[in-house]
Amino acid sequence: MDWSKVKSVYMIGIKGVGMTMLAEFLAAQGIKVEGSDGPEHYFTEKVLTKAKIKFYEQFSESNLPSDVDLIIYSTAYNESNPEVKAAINSNKKVFTYAEALAKVFNYRQGIAVCGSHGKTTTTAWLGFVMDKLKMKPNVMVGSIVPQFGGASLSNSSDWLVIEADEYQNKLKQFEPKAILLNNIDYDHPDFYKTEKDYFQAFADFVIKLTAKGWLVANFDDANVREVAKLTKAKVISYAIESEADLMASDLAIQGGRQYFKAKYNGEDLGSFNISLLGKHNVYNALAVIASVLEIGADLLGLRNALAEFNGTVRRMEYKGEYKGARIYDDYAHHPTEVKASIQAALEIKSGAPLYVVFHPHTFTRTKALLDDFAKSFTGVEKLCVIEIYGSAREIQGGVSSNDLVEKIKINNPKIIADYVPDLPAAANWLNHEIQGGETVVLMGAGDVNRLATEFLSLEYENNQ
Repeated sequence: MDWSKVKSVYMIGIKGVGMTMLAEFLAAQGIKVEGSDGPEHYFTEKVLTKAKIKFYEQFSESNLPSDVDLIIYSTAYNESNPEVKAAINSNKKVFTYAEALAKVFNYRQGIAVCGSHGKTTTTAWLGFVMDKLKMKPNVMVGSIVPQFGGASLSNSSDWLVIEADEYQNKLKQFEPKAILLNNIDYDHPDFYKTEKDYFQAFADFVIKLTAKGWLVANFDDANVREVAKLTKAKVISYAIESEADLMASDLAIQGGRQYFKAKYNGEDLGSFNISLLGKHNVYNALAVIASVLEIGADLLGLRNALAEFNGTVRRMEYKGEYKGARIYDDYAHHPTEVKASIQAALEIKSGAPLYVVFHPHTFTRTKALLDDFAKSFTGVEKLCVIEIYGSAREIQGGVSSNDLVEKIKINNPKIIADYVPDLPAAANWLNHEIQGGETVVLMGAGDVNRLATEFLSLEYENNQ
């Protein structure tokens, strides 16, 4: 697609994190962007406002500009949405979000960061390091990156690093020059009916790489090792526990930072330190190191840039103090992510009691992974579980957060777990339980972060 001929774009569902990153990127390319979404508050609104992108907070056919060149819509909506229906029935060029992103990605030196967990952090981290090393990358991340001042970077090189989401098999749209594959851990049961179906989406994606491409693969993940066998491309493996090209050892935490040593093909690379806690972030760092070494970088510059990265919004993000408790916001919404985030929280809390407010995301995921969720909260003293935040795409019902609470009590009687129906009730729970000195994590992919901003009157500290 010749984007030089596109002067204006209208985006339906523009507040979604993926749509926002694309909107910001297109606007930085000199394209006029506007769009619409519902009246609900999203943390992405700050990015849109900063980029001077106009958005309506209701859907109406009359919102659609008559002279727009391209309409992009989120697949959270279909023809029951008046704007989507009008767009499809118009004579305008219309793409889904994944189709539009692919039209940008496939004509550049595209690096796709994918996997079940860690995509956002790894994408942002790789883009940040490449930018620091003067590689001038273009980057699109499915969250706000405070050090970017938004969700994307627009630069002059042909490199484009994107967070490649596997949901609804968006991966089939992309033609990558390189892939970072962090892990494969069954998710999105509303779309992928079996683990085999989910695995196959990544297998088909990796097969697309040509012999001139490269795959950075986590060899501590058995599924990733299997998928890596399918590619003709160069494979650069990384691991902590297994044999791999790039290996980390001597993990340690000191002064609120994480340290590790690394070897690449047997060569000692020395010590690295990062500001992000949790073993999962060592894996993310290894993926970045392997990628940048493959592209070509000065080791000292890589080491320094890696250490400077501070993370993204909603990934164990410190929000401030409330009644003497330290409040963090985290996007974890899969059992594996919950465990990893709790591990990081236990490293942060330094002996303080750990409380978690968890907001399960989607009925299908909660039902399919209920037993795994019930085993994921070890180390938490008190837990509040809000009724499930359902997807706009699914039929609600079949399971309740109360079912999860009951299973948690059976699996770990030491955890004091309570069910609440909504965010106001969760705010009341916090006000009753917080005595001062606790570490509190607001956890989930829905709108649990509103507890901090609307009920506890805290702001994103690193966005002020």
